[in-house]
Amino acid sequence: MKFETVIGLEIHAQLKTNTKIFCGCATTFGKAPNTQTCPVCLGLPGTLPVLNRQVVEFAIKMGLATDSHINRFNQFARKNYFYPDLPKGYQTSQFDLPIIERGQVEIEVDGKSRTIGITRMHMEEDAGKLIHDEREPLSYVDLNRTGTPLLEIVSEPDLRSPEEAYAYLRKIHAILRYLDICDGNMQEGSFRCDANISLRPVGQEALGTRTELKNMNSFRNVQNALEYEVRRQRDILLDGGTITQATLLWDADRNRTESMRSKEEAHDYRYFPCPDLVPVQIDEEWIERVRATLPELPDQRKDRFISAYELPEYDAGLLTASRELADYFEATVQAGAQAKKASNWIMSELLRELKGEEISSCPIKPEQLGALLNMVEEGTINGKIAKTVFQEMMASGKDPERVVREKNLIQVSDEGEILAMVREIIAANLDQVVEFKGGKTKLMGFFVGQLMQKTKGKANPKMANDLFTQELASWTARRIL
Repeated sequence: MKFETVIGLEIHAQLKTNTKIFCGCATTFGKAPNTQTCPVCLGLPGTLPVLNRQVVEFAIKMGLATDSHINRFNQFARKNYFYPDLPKGYQTSQFDLPIIERGQVEIEVDGKSRTIGITRMHMEEDAGKLIHDEREPLSYVDLNRTGTPLLEIVSEPDLRSPEEAYAYLRKIHAILRYLDICDGNMQEGSFRCDANISLRPVGQEALGTRTELKNMNSFRNVQNALEYEVRRQRDILLDGGTITQATLLWDADRNRTESMRSKEEAHDYRYFPCPDLVPVQIDEEWIERVRATLPELPDQRKDRFISAYELPEYDAGLLTASRELADYFEATVQAGAQAKKASNWIMSELLRELKGEEISSCPIKPEQLGALLNMVEEGTINGKIAKTVFQEMMASGKDPERVVREKNLIQVSDEGEILAMVREIIAANLDQVVEFKGGKTKLMGFFVGQLMQKTKGKANPKMANDLFTQELASWTARRIL
């Protein structure tokens, strides 16, 4: 029997506001435990929440960026459950009247595009954090994160493979970053993802029993966890068993899922409208004001990179996947570098050296990379020397001109000087000359290599090739005479 995979993702994006959703406490990450709290976010009796207007505007932005319907009338609700890091005994969220519904994004996997629906997005507050003592059976509660504003983004069950889930997650992450409403840091918990996954026989309309995966703190872990769960569920179904609806934790060290608890349904949370907050009403003027602030989004920027810079689709897609990387590329081009050469260097040399780190951590400024590529274009240094200079720039952050000057790496482009060395190399390697004239044309690399060795890589490579071609041809003529 063949099965179809059905995946839906629930993304929690922490919004980049300076203060919490219902009070004036700061949202700064990493502060001492319980130093960013007040009676409101601690849920003390007699306190009342006040909605942060910027949270609403950020939600509207995301709705507009994903071609979603923005509900002009939406309402907060209480989600009731008990946990030590939830001081009020309920989470203020949205239920039947969310702010955003019916959106979509385009993803691409293996060269094929698909539209993935977004069921809803809603505003809510985050819970606190439990810190477990490794030496004693104790847990400590840090409530700094309590009340931090979140936007929960719930996809339709449109994803059909872990690879599509990965692509969708990347696309939502990119849009949030382009809008500058979430920093997207998965390690700090400001971008989190839960996945619902089920299998059903191919051709069956009804969905299978689903499990929910949690504790996935990287894009790759999301894909790995989903791949594992597909295999696990398939094996159970092929053996004639049934899937138990449950919440599972992903153990990245052991590459497997573990049961956390049975899966809750909406009625388990006893939702009801929050009596402390009036409904949110959004008029057209407010929406249009927010629309006017929208930046160029990833798909739009990709199209522009293809048309304006004549980049291949692959290059444009990779460069625009991150707003910061796209900004870096454009600044490099503005510094005078040719677009395709800038793209090649960023995608190969630069990203390889960064080893997955953000472009913001790069010690080479785009203006410096542009200057380096200009030096190659002008013939000051050759491509091989440029890579040496680049490595020194990565290590020191120095300008390329300074590195070239300090290490005496200026390209040798004096024709008379190079010609003398070319003739000397030919005279010293007559056996190779005879083989070259006999048809072993690959020996041209040997001759040029000898020259590069003599000049410590500083000879102009084009001039070297031209002069060797000229001299080897004339050497044959001299031999005939």
